[in-house]
Amino acid sequence: YQRRVRARFTNEKLIYLGPKVINGKSMSEPTTYPPIDPYNTGFLKVNHIHELYYEESGIAEGKPAVVLHGGPGGGSEAFSRQYFDPTVYRIIQFDQRGAGKSKPFACLEENTTWDLVEDIETLRKHLKIDKWVVFGCSWGSTLALAYAQTHPDPVKALILNGIFTLREKEVIWLYQEGASYVFPDVWEKFIAPIPEEERSDLLRAYHKRLTGSDEGIKTECARAWTLWELSASRLRVDSKYVAMLAEGSWAIAFARIECHYFVNKGWFKMDGQLIKEANKIAHIPGVIVHGRYDMICPMFTAWDLYKNWSQVEFIIIPDAGHSSREPGVLSELVKATNKFKYL
Repeated sequence: YQRRVRARFTNEKLIYLGPKVINGKSMSEPTTYPPIDPYNTGFLKVNHIHELYYEESGIAEGKPAVVLHGGPGGGSEAFSRQYFDPTVYRIIQFDQRGAGKSKPFACLEENTTWDLVEDIETLRKHLKIDKWVVFGCSWGSTLALAYAQTHPDPVKALILNGIFTLREKEVIWLYQEGASYVFPDVWEKFIAPIPEEERSDLLRAYHKRLTGSDEGIKTECARAWTLWELSASRLRVDSKYVAMLAEGSWAIAFARIECHYFVNKGWFKMDGQLIKEANKIAHIPGVIVHGRYDMICPMFTAWDLYKNWSQVEFIIIPDAGHSSREPGVLSELVKATNKFKYL
């Protein structure tokens, strides 16, 4: 299934005339930009409950790009700035409702996909940005697609990795039956907090405990949830790093908010909405980077999206899993941000 891209330069702007598929090659020494600190930080009150933390990095007069973090509930990472040339880009990051430094922590009230979509627009207007590149990995790709399909005009381009669209079969794969066959050892730890009679619907069983009043059970389930997901996220897992995250307060927000979104099916009006309505972003250029062995978000979702989005370039990394920090994925994401410097 091979489609080729044709491109030409006109007044330093790259014009896309068609998409392509590439079998990308990994690099043992991927090149990222150096670490930088934000030049501006702040809080933006988006309703009577939620106040979002945001930061700007790079160059204030640069080309705006917004980074949508994963999870939901994962919070922003300083490393994400290193995908972008800081001499060209104005890099915007924010912690979604309940995540990271946003307030209140781990709050589920008035916290839905469509709330987050409108938060992105509110932030864009607050920062007086006309158009921007939208960058998202994993859940960040879900939110990027939902945002672009709702507000296509401000989106100059989409850079996505680890495509997730919250279809029922994607959720079942990770939390009921699928990835469990690849990681049976870790799966045993994931199901351990749940009584056998409730294991036919693990998502609801976890939701009951993560939103319950017993703090001990909540912490135990948040740890098991986080260990499961992070242990399946890379081809070569850093077990010490996974254990560190699973033990901290980060796991509470991560597990609670993820489970809240998944039990409620993302508040989408139909299963597969983001793929079925990809025609709404047909005119927007994009790059999908996806690891062949992504066990969190299997490649069938990225492939389905690719077939329904005419202006996207699809790059498959043959020796990578889900993480955007795996060498081949990382390299191609940097290339993608470099490509859209001139858009």
